[in-house]
Amino acid sequence: MRILGIDPGIAIVGYGVIDACRGKFRLVAMGASRTPTGIPVERRVEMVYDDICELIDTYKPDCMSCEELFFNTNQKTAIAVAEARGVILLAAMKKNLDFYEYTPLQVKQSVVGYGRAEKKQVMEMVKMFLHLDKVPKLDDTADALALAICHAHASESKIQGFYNLKKEKLL
Repeated sequence: MRILGIDPGIAIVGYGVIDACRGKFRLVAMGASRTPTGIPVERRVEMVYDDICELIDTYKPDCMSCEELFFNTNQKTAIAVAEARGVILLAAMKKNLDFYEYTPLQVKQSVVGYGRAEKKQVMEMVKMFLHLDKVPKLDDTADALALAICHAHASESKIQGFYNLKKEKLL
């Protein structure tokens, strides 16, 4: 199964593509999509949408895994990130790609085995699972890879359908 992990953002969208089969993982691609500051948010959101569509077309994943949003004290940033996440979901739906979401606690539990793990622990486990020489440079990229690994673990469990957000189109 090919999984596209996405760490949503408005300035930086981390992504990671892995192949997963019976608990074994292979890195396909990783990186980040960036939008420049100083341009209207609607243009930045459009750029995120276009980049996600291009990733889907390029790597042809079987599904997408994305972080569930949580709100912090900066409401303006939270709204922009929510808008970006909305177009990420839209891209998945338009490309007929199953979409799954996980909380940071679920990702940490799945990747490290402890839901309150530190970010550094998650990054080290990502490095280990994917046999990388070093931890990914950007936290956003490491988080996206952790989301992909989390979904691989969840999809092997009997409760995988619980996280599927894909909706049938209404006629």
